[in-house]
Amino acid sequence: MENHTSTVEEFILLGFPIRQETEILLSVVLLCLYLLTLFSNMVILCIVYADGRLHTPMYFFLCNLSALDLFFTSVTLPKMLQNLLSGDKSISFAGCMAQSYFYFFLGTVEFFLLTSMSYDRYAAICSPLHYPILMSSRVCAQMMMACWLGGLLSILFPTIMISRLSYCRSNVIDHFFCDSGPLLELSCTDTHLVELIDFMLSSLVILGSLTLTMISYVFIISTILRIPTNTGRNKAFSTCASHLTLVLMSCSISIFMYVTPSQKSTLEMHKIPAVLSSIVNPLLNPFIYTLRNDIVKKVLRETFSHSKMLQREM
Repeated sequence: MENHTSTVEEFILLGFPIRQETEILLSVVLLCLYLLTLFSNMVILCIVYADGRLHTPMYFFLCNLSALDLFFTSVTLPKMLQNLLSGDKSISFAGCMAQSYFYFFLGTVEFFLLTSMSYDRYAAICSPLHYPILMSSRVCAQMMMACWLGGLLSILFPTIMISRLSYCRSNVIDHFFCDSGPLLELSCTDTHLVELIDFMLSSLVILGSLTLTMISYVFIISTILRIPTNTGRNKAFSTCASHLTLVLMSCSISIFMYVTPSQKSTLEMHKIPAVLSSIVNPLLNPFIYTLRNDIVKKVLRETFSHSKMLQREM
């Protein structure tokens, strides 16, 4: 691949081909979803921080997932709202590269985090006596640092390569954010090496995360089936079901979008999955955990009851 300097100073994010009236309606819906995502994930962060019963490895990882979702949805949605409401769909070259980097950086960290959460569930169910040692505070912090550092470094080199491509065909990106596929489509430089690296990295991260999670759950399910009481089995299944749901949601969408030798050949089908990945998933994650977790629901009920009592006293 030859080294080139980009010939464009800004890109145009085409977004969705809809009328202006529909754009206004879409922006209202997206704004509501964004605010709900921020609120729900902040609630998770606050209740885990405030309640000592939730100071466990499982909720430590859940807090990191909520913080990650806050950042992840903020990478694309505010700019998308600005474009819809202002009618100005431009984004600077530097802003586009930064958006692309943080989108894939945070997405990679999420897969590493979900894999770490699967190991936490494996240790809790398959080795309960050794769990305090296997998942000590120090180990959890080290695992979390490895997730963030791994995502930070793994995406850096491909992003640098994409930023050094020459974009002389057009500056119109047929997407609502600076995804790698549409950027490669606009380049008049040979992109085969970048596409190969993207494919190998996506396959390693996404399929590796899914494989390790599935292996963990083979051992987890075999252990759960040996629990003698129905109550114990149901409790163990309940704590794992939320995590497994998140993994399957994230992996299925990302495999469709990114585990392909050439993203340019499937660009027209990427917008809806990208909405699910960047907007819907961060919104659903806290609700999936809240609705399926008895401890979180109990803490929320107690918090609301305490708030009502304080209001009555005032």
